[in-house]
Amino acid sequence: MWCVCRLPRYWLAAFVFPAVPEKVVLNMDVRLYVGNLPKTTTEDELRTLFAQAGAVSAVEVIKERGSGESKGFAFITMTNEAESEKAISMFNAYAIGDRQLKVNVAKPRTQPA
Repeated sequence: MWCVCRLPRYWLAAFVFPAVPEKVVLNMDVRLYVGNLPKTTTEDELRTLFAQAGAVSAVEVIKERGSGESKGFAFITMTNEAESEKAISMFNAYAIGDRQLKVNVAKPRTQPA
């Protein structure tokens, strides 16, 4: 049986006081809402457009269930906050066809009560 009193002090300190972790930088994906899209806009077109601002990890054009036609908005996932801010500044009010895009950070989805 071990007695804590017989252990060297540095062992006790190692178990009681864990090392302070270094600052960890999390690289979190940022989801953007892109509205006022022409109905003919494809995911590939959006990926190519937003890749000008940085790395795009996902593109999702929202479509009608029955017809499969675009609802006129999409969600773009950028790999970090700096690139997403750049995308917002570059493409908010950007003209595609006769429409001006609306780009901002997507709000979290809420569950109906």
